[in-house]
Amino acid sequence: MAQVADDLGLTIEVIGTPAEEVGNAGGKILLLERGAFEGIHAAMLVHPYPMPFDDIGEVTLATARFDVHYTGKASHAGAAPEQGINAADAITVAQVAIGLLRQQLPSTFRISGIVTDGGEAANIIASHTSARYNLRAPTLEELLDLRARVTRCFEAGALATGAHMEIIGGDKPYAQMVHNAAMSELYRRNAEALGRVVQEAPSSGGGGTDMGNISQVIPSIQPHIGINCLPAVNHQPEFAAACVTPEADQAVLDGALAMAWTTIDLALSQTLREQWMQK
Repeated sequence: MAQVADDLGLTIEVIGTPAEEVGNAGGKILLLERGAFEGIHAAMLVHPYPMPFDDIGEVTLATARFDVHYTGKASHAGAAPEQGINAADAITVAQVAIGLLRQQLPSTFRISGIVTDGGEAANIIASHTSARYNLRAPTLEELLDLRARVTRCFEAGALATGAHMEIIGGDKPYAQMVHNAAMSELYRRNAEALGRVVQEAPSSGGGGTDMGNISQVIPSIQPHIGINCLPAVNHQPEFAAACVTPEADQAVLDGALAMAWTTIDLALSQTLREQWMQK
């Protein structure tokens, strides 16, 4: 793209966006808030995928991640348990409440979490416990409603045990992805011209990405590039190993070239240029 950008009247920016899945806010959200995407009229990236084909238009969920902390009072679990306030009990009550809540949730909602601090020792009433939770829903509006319901479950743990509860994070949720139809169609044609097999993504999905926040304000796409590694799937060690194979390397090159060609097509479309330059 650097070789033809001037001829097309374009400025191409390659923006590194770290911390997509680390911490309580994705890196793209912080970059967006701090002006890194000012003046950008279209954004795109490709993402690895275990299938033997590429897909476009993946449905992603709005996502929030946060940490929950309970503070109780330590005491000897055998000699003086009545003197303690059990933070481990608080998190257990909350997890039971969340498990019961799942029956009343739509099938498109997701709640997942881990205990990151379960206490100090088995013979000590736990004075502190922590957990990290992910919530997912089809839209930001539905995510906020889910967040309120799950928060009440954590509050129930504090109320039942007398422990103090604190929730940190979750105030910068990932938005659902909005794929630009015109860009998606151009990318599909270019990927197929490279010999890639491209399919429409299924109507349901469970992933989340901070690219969704970019797509809410800038025309965007996030196609998947298939690396054909089933049964290994994302976030498994076997998937990481598959990402350094020749087939995966070729997928990365194809994805980069398809994005470059798509950018050229966008530049040559006077209609899209006029439409997007006005935004």
